[in-house]
Amino acid sequence: MTAERVYLDWNATTPLRAEARAAMIAAMDVVGNPSSVHAEGRAARGLIERARADLAQTLGTSPAQIVFTSGATEAAALACGGRGLVCSPVEHDAVLAWCTPYLACDDLGRVTVPDPTRAALQMANSETGVLQDLPRGLAVTDLTQAFGKIGFGFDWLGVDAGILSAHKFGGPKGVGALVLREGLEVAALLKGGGQEMGRRAGTENLIGIAGMAAAARAAQADLDAGVWDEVAELRGILENALEFSTETVMYAGRGAKRLPNTTCIVAPGWKGETQVMRMDLAGFAVSAGSACSSGKLRASRVLDAMGIEAPDCALRISLGPGIGRETVERFAETWIAACRRHRERIGG
Repeated sequence: MTAERVYLDWNATTPLRAEARAAMIAAMDVVGNPSSVHAEGRAARGLIERARADLAQTLGTSPAQIVFTSGATEAAALACGGRGLVCSPVEHDAVLAWCTPYLACDDLGRVTVPDPTRAALQMANSETGVLQDLPRGLAVTDLTQAFGKIGFGFDWLGVDAGILSAHKFGGPKGVGALVLREGLEVAALLKGGGQEMGRRAGTENLIGIAGMAAAARAAQADLDAGVWDEVAELRGILENALEFSTETVMYAGRGAKRLPNTTCIVAPGWKGETQVMRMDLAGFAVSAGSACSSGKLRASRVLDAMGIEAPDCALRISLGPGIGRETVERFAETWIAACRRHRERIGG
């Protein structure tokens, strides 16, 4: 009998929360265009503004500071485009597309920012889970991996702009947000009807926005209930099991503050893509790095920037709530056995 598949790739995307699904189904029955002034249009507008207020509350900011977008990629373009910002090579491709990778990181992936007003810096890295200490006055921060997993208040961060993606915390794919410091404005990339207070034209994704707000509320409730502390304990069990049974494996960023769910292991001589396929055949969904960079058959630039040897031999395991200890231990046993067989084949 084949074992049930196990999803251990939560940094790539998360399962849709029941709360988000219910909110989206309800929004499907709202017929009006949010820009229309009749009763149906006002009903649609009311749904969006309630969602904006709910998301703002979970973020620790005001509703007027939230701009709904099609996802984090669009939010990054809106925040970074044309500003001449610098960043480090550990940023996501969506930020690197608009910024110059001038800043360096240390061997744990931590970045020093000499001039925050001209820089973009992520709060958490998707491949290693490493958390950054965000300097006040920072121009842009990518919050996509951090929101819902660690606590923070946007207004307390002292940054100009933050990037969010709904599907990273249990919302639907294809919707995100840009969060702005009070008083800061951005030039619209999409021009037309003047929606989103003139910051982003186009009829709002009513269904996606409703799902995003519901997911944000549920994610905050999980965080408050200590769910991610339990995930961190499981991550510790996983890493201890791997460390006890293997001698040649490295753990990227392990000495730094990290997200509670992320482990990045490097097994020199065993390509990351091969590890992913081997684990997939065994019933485990994991990745060799950022989902947006997978399939490009190149070494991780994040690990390369950290000075890690064999950056093309990495495997990322990102856990989520509801994954039990037995599952984590079974994954560790499966990976260790596969690693040993690989070593035997290559004579290592």
